Amino acid sequence: MLISEIFHSIQGEGSLAGVPSIFIRTSGCNLRCVWCDTPYASWNPTGEEMSVGQIIEKISRFPASHVVLTGGEPMIAREIDTLAAELHSLGMHITIETAATVMPGGISCDLASLSPKLAHSTPGVEIAGPWSERHEKTRWQPEVIRAWIEHGDYQLKFVVNGSNDVNEIIRMLEKDLIEVPAHKILLMPEGVDLQSLRDSALRVADLCKIHGFRYTPRLHIDLYGNTRGT
Repeated sequence: MLISEIFHSIQGEGSLAGVPSIFIRTSGCNLRCVWCDTPYASWNPTGEEMSVGQIIEKISRFPASHVVLTGGEPMIAREIDTLAAELHSLGMHITIETAATVMPGGISCDLASLSPKLAHSTPGVEIAGPWSERHEKTRWQPEVIRAWIEHGDYQLKFVVNGSNDVNEIIRMLEKDLIEVPAHKILLMPEGVDLQSLRDSALRVADLCKIHGFRYTPRLHIDLYGNTRGT
């Protein structure tokens, strides 16, 4: 499979923020978010072809029991099911960070970090060409979200910038009859650098207080900045 990077860092987002984790970032994505912070794994996917055995050998060097399969979109990577099964056999805790556009099937997963994309993620035609329409049609898949929720433990994580985004979340969940406890809905401020995150952090935190949702930071950016391998 095409691997963008493998590194040992601190989980920066979601309910496991702060946990030392090994990140396996696959390259390739079926979406084109306008604010994507990993374009080298989505808009312009690059990386190294690695076998499952090579990946397992590389992560064995790191002293961590948590592994994160991320991307891009890891669920479209070849042999992702085989990789997850091998990690599971080694006793690793597996988080899969996915946009929830691909069914889970029987994949091994301890925490599904589901991050469906809101309307503001769709790029304009002038930027993305035919990917603009493709992204808009693909970004919200309620039947896939329901399948992941039934598959096991999960969190529903959204990048937001203001109340309109939160209203969109509530409207979509209600329209498609997706019942999720408020504490399972995580709001994350939009931004790929410290200043933009700080500009929206308090606004997003206030929205969490109003709706009972959970605030999630982007701890890795606080610690390391927006750099690869962190």
